[in-house]
Amino acid sequence: MRKEEKTQIIETLAAQLLETPNFYISDISGLNAVKTSMLRRQCFEKSIKLMVVKNTLLRKALEKAQLPDSEALYPILEGPTAIMFTESVNTPAKLIKEFGKEHGKPVLKGALVQECAYVGENQLEALVAIKSREELIGDIIGLLQSPVQNVVSALTSSGGGKIAGIVKTLSEKE
Repeated sequence: MRKEEKTQIIETLAAQLLETPNFYISDISGLNAVKTSMLRRQCFEKSIKLMVVKNTLLRKALEKAQLPDSEALYPILEGPTAIMFTESVNTPAKLIKEFGKEHGKPVLKGALVQECAYVGENQLEALVAIKSREELIGDIIGLLQSPVQNVVSALTSSGGGKIAGIVKTLSEKE
């Protein structure tokens, strides 16, 4: 590979790292063509961009992008490396876990999620447990609705019949 090609790849990777700062680094070696195709298809269905990269080029792209905490990922850049870019922070972790159970690979090498580095396969459960933006919004909405639901249930329950009668009487007077 010529120097110009390497420079172009580094530039493209650095731009992708800045555009999508949540990414997972995994090892997909040992998967045959059929299983690799299945993995790529599942990645596509879940809006994950999967790329196989050379470690030295990825390291130079990480250095160029200067993402917070990315230096912690340098030691894992050995052997075959595939990188998964995503907008959803826990979707690749779930995919790695599900696909890995069935096929033995991919294996998580590390990840940079929400500006924190996770290194090692033992971090997979922590990454699966991270809530996505949509899940957090749902939790907040549930917490906000909880007091309103308590008031409504108190008004409609048998013990709240008196309160409901008082509210009805007051509304009829006006």
